[in-house]
This record gives sequence, C-alpha cells and structure tokens, in this order.
Amino acid sequence: MVSLIRAIRDHTDEISCCAFSQSALVTGSADKTLRVYSTADFKEFPFSPLTGHGYGVHRCCFSSCGSYLLSCSTDGSIIVWSSETGELLSAVEHPGRSPLRVCALAPDSCLLLAGACDGTVALWDFPSKTLRRYTSCEASIVACSFSPCSQVFVTGCTHGDLKLWDDHISLLLAQKDAHDLGVTCCSFAPHFKIEDSCVELRLASCGQDSLLKIWIVSQPWTMMLLHILTGQTAPVLSCAFSADGELVVSGSVDKSVTVYDAVSNVVTNTLHFPVVSPSYRYVTAVALSPAFGLMATGSMDRSVNVWKIGDGYEETGKYFRLIYFSHSQGRKLPGHSRLLLADWTEEDVQSWLCEEGLDELVMIFKTNNIDGSEVNHMSKETVAELGIESVGLRGRLLRKIEALKAEQSGSEAPDEFLCPITRELMKDPVIAADGYSYERESIESWIRGKNKTSPMTNLPLRTTLLTPNRSLKMAITRWKSSQ
Repeated sequence: MVSLIRAIRDHTDEISCCAFSQSALVTGSADKTLRVYSTADFKEFPFSPLTGHGYGVHRCCFSSCGSYLLSCSTDGSIIVWSSETGELLSAVEHPGRSPLRVCALAPDSCLLLAGACDGTVALWDFPSKTLRRYTSCEASIVACSFSPCSQVFVTGCTHGDLKLWDDHISLLLAQKDAHDLGVTCCSFAPHFKIEDSCVELRLASCGQDSLLKIWIVSQPWTMMLLHILTGQTAPVLSCAFSADGELVVSGSVDKSVTVYDAVSNVVTNTLHFPVVSPSYRYVTAVALSPAFGLMATGSMDRSVNVWKIGDGYEETGKYFRLIYFSHSQGRKLPGHSRLLLADWTEEDVQSWLCEEGLDELVMIFKTNNIDGSEVNHMSKETVAELGIESVGLRGRLLRKIEALKAEQSGSEAPDEFLCPITRELMKDPVIAADGYSYERESIESWIRGKNKTSPMTNLPLRTTLLTPNRSLKMAITRWKSSQ
C-alpha cells in the first residue's frame, strides 16, 4: 500500500531534487536553496534553509554515512555541507565554470563526480577536494550514478547515450541512443552480484521517450537491456532504486509516480502503482529512504510529498495482482481539494494544519473556532492575537497561508515570465542570440563569467549583443497589475 503522510510546501520555486539519509530528507529547488527535514516528524531543522548557491540547485545527495550533504548548481559549484549543523564545509568549482546539472558521491566517499552543461565530466578526490580528471563528451551531461562498488560510474546525456567509465574516467563502453530524445536520469541498484569472478550490476535509466529501462551491466563490460517499463505516458524525469533493490520508482511529466517490482526478470511480474499525484505540474524528483519504507517526490508546483510504502500486492499464481492507489480514494485533504479556502470548515482547517506540519496550532485554532473564512483574512496582527508566542511559528503559518492562497488563486507567474537562469520574475527581459529571453543582469553576469554558450541550448552564442524584449516586459507589467 502507498499512502501520503506529509505534503511540504516551503520552497518558492520548482523542486529539482530530493534525497534521504537515515535521519533526514533534503530537497533542492530552483529558488537556490536546500531545505532539510527530520525523518522522525518531517519538521524542518533549525539550520534550514541552506543558502550558498548563486543560481538554482540541480542535484543533492548525502554521503553513505550521512555526515555530508552535497549540492550542485547552475553557478558551476558543488557545495559540501554538514548534514548535522548545516555548516558550509567546502566547495569545488567546475574547471570551466560551466553550469552543473548533476553530481554524485561514491559509496565509499572517495570520489566526487559532476556532469556539466558543456558536456564535460569532472572527477575529484573527495577527502582532499583536488581535481583528478576532466574529460569532454558530445552533449550536456544530465545524469550520473556510481556503482555500489565505487569502481565504475555511468553518465547520461541529452543525445540519449549512456556511458560507463572507470574511476580514472577511461571510457569502458557506450550505449548509443539508449533513450530517444535524451536521457534524464540514471541510478544503479545498491547491490551487485559476483559470478565467476565477474561483477554484475543493475542500472535503471529513464528519458524523454517516456520509458524506464532496466539494464544488466557486467564484466567484461557489456550493457544488456533487461526490461522496458511503459507505465507512464510522458517523459520520465527521475528514477531511483529502493535500498534493498526490490523496488524502482519513477516520476514523469504526466504528473504521476510509478512504483515497480524490480526483482523479477519476467516483465509480466512487474508490479506498478500508478500513484495519482496531488501535484498540478510535472513530477521532477523521486527518492527512497534507506531504512523506513519512505518515498519522497518533488514537483514543478513547488511541493514535496512524502509517502509510506507498505505491503501493496499479493501473489496470485503466476502473476501479481495490481493494487491502484489514487487520491480520489476517501476524502481528499483540504489542501488538495477543489474547495475554496473561504468554504473550508473548522475541521478542514485543522486537517490542513496537520498536513502542513503545524500540529501544535490545532488546539489554538479549535478553541478559537477558526474556519476557512477566518484563515483567508488572517494577518500578522490576528495571528499575534491568537497567542502564538513563537515568532518563527507565526512566520511559518503566514507563509503557508500565503502559499495556499496563491495556489488556489492561480497567481503563480507564468513560466515564460521567469528568467531561465535564476527562475525569478524578470524585470528587464532581453533577448540573447539564442532567441531566448533572460533577465538582463543574469545573462550579462553569465557572459562575464566566460560562458559564451547559451544557458538553454549549450551552443555557442554567435554574439553577446542583447536586445530589450519590450513586449514581454509589458506583458509582465500587465500580469503584475492584475494580481
């Protein structure tokens, strides 16, 4: 059974990544921050959010021991944080300052890997943070994963190729056109077999072709396609194995999350739950916890949902009986309902507080008979009158209310009004030589940083001349005045 246990809406822009350690969940966003939560109650740690990146965060991960948290960004850097205190411990920069799309730390914490928009793969010695090797590929690197033995790693690119490398960045094999239109994510299963002195690994990959594929990677180095999983109807953006390797999860542009049984070698024995996400936009990130049977999914709607995965199927003869889970089963939580906030009952409000991790406020709201209409008109003054002593708790409540009202009113800025580099509303949009519009300050900073390629296509800019996009500026002004 798959059940939603917590919905988190603390980020101010789309979710790009999420990851678990034994005791924490981290989420990364285009809003340039990381947020860290305890897996005990999914309340945010006091040191969160983590700020240090100049542009949006693309990928985050924990070290195997859980002591370190790593993140990479469009700013071309990887930051190493203490997962216990949130302290920024160190940072490394891509040799060419190219935007980083992915990073990974070897299971033995000896090597740090990153893939960049300019098609380069960089490998550092993690303890010393010194660059070991640096090589170029044909297209932007958007996926990477270390094998559980830490001896090899795989990369995926926008041309659709998967490549296997050793720990000296020597190419071992290339699987051309593994995914039509491009790879989006890849992940090794956490365990491997050794048969006749040969290592056998399992790899999951997904792509713009709407497919999730399972591969067998073995010595002498070959890559054999084992399964093609077709449970989703649009590009699959993220995939991950469970800690025991028995499940593989994927999130898609079709707004769904699918959980498959990854153990059987027979396609008809594949178990999948089409989880109907409460998200209204693409599912961009998935992660499974190492111990607690938890799954986190992130979306372009700025939300992170935490799910409990329990026993969800039973074997019936040769096949598995599929059990489908959706949010239409039972009454929807008020935060996901189509009721306007003003129409919520007192019970709806109290359920929403629990969903948002504000359980300590339930009795206060109940005592004061606060319904949706009261919440809709709540301000700093009225919150203070409720006797909520904690300034931080009052701030969290007001932010949650504002986010809820914005979600219901549909006041989120259209994507075309946001700068592709910063993901912020543009004030002075300009058109670059690649035909895309950017915030002037952001694209000028990009070019000054010796990035003479397009942030969107990774192709060389024929000129650095920028043209004001007055029609877009007027459209943004009209949109702002209508809010």
